[in-house]
Amino acid sequence: KETLDYTVVYSRVSSSENKTNLDSQAKRVSDFCAAKGWIVKEIIKETASGLNDSRPKLKKIFSNPEVTRIVVEHKDRLTRFGFEYIKDLFKGKIVVINEVEEQSQDLMQDFVSLVTSFCARIYGNRRTKRRTEKLIESLKNES
Repeated sequence: KETLDYTVVYSRVSSSENKTNLDSQAKRVSDFCAAKGWIVKEIIKETASGLNDSRPKLKKIFSNPEVTRIVVEHKDRLTRFGFEYIKDLFKGKIVVINEVEEQSQDLMQDFVSLVTSFCARIYGNRRTKRRTEKLIESLKNES
């Protein structure tokens, strides 16, 4: 059975400044798989927000019917929200190495994710507003 498994290591960081963390995260997860005797077919590293639901590398994993196991270091490396939906919908198995053991810690992680999400939306709206203002100004100058 183990030889039929298609194990993928997925590591993610939010920004390119964390590239070294991305590499060390992938190594830790790969080492975990080796210790379990799992053969890793792919190591996928992605730099994107955990709130972003349009991550091409993650989508590629989910669209590959051969993948039977995805291994991540922490649940939030896969996604900030909707983890249980992904786990239920994915045909294979999702292995989280470091599960949160206390409900209060899990609740705190959800709270931080929520605040992060709203901050990202606020700053995104400000950037959009500035772009719109610049566009209007340039259109006025062209007239």
